[in-house]
Amino acid sequence: MTDVPDVSLNDGRTIPQLGFGVFQIDPSETAQAVRTALEIGYRHIDTAEMYGNEAEVGEGIRTSGLDRDDVFVTSKLNNGFHAPDDARRAFDETLSKLGTDHVDLFLIHWPLPTRYDGDFVSTWKVLEEFYRDGRARSIGVSNFTPHHLRRLARETDVVPAVNQVEVHPFFTNDEVRAYGAEHGIATEAWSPIAQGGVLKDPTISTIAERVGKSTAQVTLRWHVQLGHVVFPKSVTPERIQANYDIFDFELTDEDLALISALDQGEKGRTGPNPDVFDYIPD
Repeated sequence: MTDVPDVSLNDGRTIPQLGFGVFQIDPSETAQAVRTALEIGYRHIDTAEMYGNEAEVGEGIRTSGLDRDDVFVTSKLNNGFHAPDDARRAFDETLSKLGTDHVDLFLIHWPLPTRYDGDFVSTWKVLEEFYRDGRARSIGVSNFTPHHLRRLARETDVVPAVNQVEVHPFFTNDEVRAYGAEHGIATEAWSPIAQGGVLKDPTISTIAERVGKSTAQVTLRWHVQLGHVVFPKSVTPERIQANYDIFDFELTDEDLALISALDQGEKGRTGPNPDVFDYIPD
């Protein structure tokens, strides 16, 4: 089994750099997919309240034969529960569904600046409660831009440990990543292969042919060498394994630069812009 590197967080804890994501995995398939990932060697599972599969993530971990403390578990606050008391109830429900007394990392999923009178600060202060009482070992945010983060810095006490944002070769999100690097906030990359968009890119394909890896593996390796925490998802055992097999080769500085040069700016996004996204589930 390959040793996955850890990334140091600003709160003194560490997080496995490669994780297994369960976004859009049907609950009926989630427990088995998690067990498969853990059997291969993953020790970091990324879920969210809005994914609807926290209970199955918990089941997969419990039936894997691993101790709970051997698996780093992340979840995220549902967009409909930003009000402080709602956030507290939602977090209790997350722990109940996962079947655990703590999560390793809990995130505000989206800032929702056009909802809740633009007040994500009071929501963050509730996460600070979870952090202080130990039920969230680390806390962070997802889809926050620098101006959202600057507001947290002005008005709250705890610097987010991570910011989980869209990052891939077509959308390198440089401003957000630079802010994180400057302030000790680790970058986690969602949509790491641009929802499959990079798989037939000629530049990445040429590099992949040279190093004897797939385009997905090369792209994930690009993330790792840039220092991102990354969590590809799949329900196919062969692909789960392939996504794990990215630590037996290295890209050159030229490779990294060529892949980064594929950035298309805002046009490269596959997901919504955090400044306008306001979705709240029914």
